[in-house]
Amino acid sequence: MNTESEPEAGFDPAYGWGAGEHVHEPLIQSTLTVTNADLSIGFDLATGMEASEDGLMWTVTIRDDVRFTDGEPLTAADVAFTYNTVKAESSVNDFTMLESAEAVNDTTVAFHMARPYSIWPYTMAIVGIVPEHAYGPDYGQNPIGSGRYVLKQWDKGQQVIFEANPDYYGQPVQMEKVVVLFMSEDAAFAAAKAGQVDVAYTAPAYADQTVAGYGLMAVKTVDNRGINLPAAAFDGTAGNDFTADVRVRQAINCGIDRQEMIGNVLGGYGTPAYSVCDQMPWYSPANEVAYDPQKAAALLDEAGWELDAAGTRQKDGVKAELTVMYPMGDSTRQALAADLVNQLGELGIAAKAEGVDWDTAYARALAEPLVWGWGAHTPMELYNIYHTAPGADTAEYSPYASAQVDELMDAALAGGDLEESYALWQQAQSEVLAQEVPWVWLVNIDHLYWVRGGLAVAQQKLHPHGHGWSIVNNVDQWSWTA
Repeated sequence: MNTESEPEAGFDPAYGWGAGEHVHEPLIQSTLTVTNADLSIGFDLATGMEASEDGLMWTVTIRDDVRFTDGEPLTAADVAFTYNTVKAESSVNDFTMLESAEAVNDTTVAFHMARPYSIWPYTMAIVGIVPEHAYGPDYGQNPIGSGRYVLKQWDKGQQVIFEANPDYYGQPVQMEKVVVLFMSEDAAFAAAKAGQVDVAYTAPAYADQTVAGYGLMAVKTVDNRGINLPAAAFDGTAGNDFTADVRVRQAINCGIDRQEMIGNVLGGYGTPAYSVCDQMPWYSPANEVAYDPQKAAALLDEAGWELDAAGTRQKDGVKAELTVMYPMGDSTRQALAADLVNQLGELGIAAKAEGVDWDTAYARALAEPLVWGWGAHTPMELYNIYHTAPGADTAEYSPYASAQVDELMDAALAGGDLEESYALWQQAQSEVLAQEVPWVWLVNIDHLYWVRGGLAVAQQKLHPHGHGWSIVNNVDQWSWTA
């Protein structure tokens, strides 16, 4: 895995293990729920769950046959302790929707919510349960759990060694020992070429190479790349006078050849992106737009941006110009930005690409487009990008606000039924966002891995953003065929 995948604070759910930016299954600990292959919700520790009519309490029943690896039983008291701890201590995730967790009896836990939160089952899928009796400041370094694996060794900066939990209550573990090495992209490729690893992450730049004894595996993802288009006029700090016109945003959306980007930048390893949640249960097909440069040109004409003799559009003596930023050090985003600049040029928009550090990027993205990366197994990704931020007049990452979007998303969270909420998330997309286009989504990048011949990697569900722990979500079901 890449070096960024090593959990700096250790294997403690309160400090991001399993529930950080790139969510994954925590392996060492059990979770109440899991996400299925189609990203619907299934059960791990839970045997049932129910929300109250007002959405302010979730009641979850759990198995009575689970023990931690020190032999102590896992009860609802441990579940309540875990959630009360992550609410108080989490430095990574937002648990403000939770008021408190209470053990009703040994197999029933009640979550008292500060506000209705219909997508709570997705949060329960990434919070590993810790033992109240064995939790302390050094837990992240020496975790005790009830999951599929036991942490046997952690050589910081180098590797982590997992061994199968012999007392695991679930499906028998097929892969008894897993060693995770943390390496740079170049080092991972060299390790594969030397036959020193069984699976190595890689990038499209290496996809045309061959590695003796290995095959290249491409995993589909919701790991998207897209640009924000400030949807308000420039006020001296935020906004952009050019992209404030919805016709300009619509023109860019339909004037971008996503398939060309996939072929030219990703070597064919990707899919077109039309939202931050493609293929998720809450995705709306209304987001999809056909590549239509003629329509794009007509929209720009209608908006008053006319082509001059040099092929650049102007309006009232002002050139149509954009700077497309990308984070320095990210070669894929840099290449996407360069490709996008070329395509914008074909539309008559004078664009340039610029590499920036993240501190600069966050500030300048309020006025200029940035190539972002997103994608998670929760509708909150949609909420966090488009909903008006608390105490602000617009969304957090780019100036955009819609009272209708806010209302629909708030209603989606306020209900007590998870599946019924999907329709409201979809409605926000189909009725508003697909027309107003405050972001233009470009591609979902495949996650690429060199895999040793004879190793059968179990079928992967769509990976979220981040080229890290998602690959081993089901490592317990991998097997050797030769």
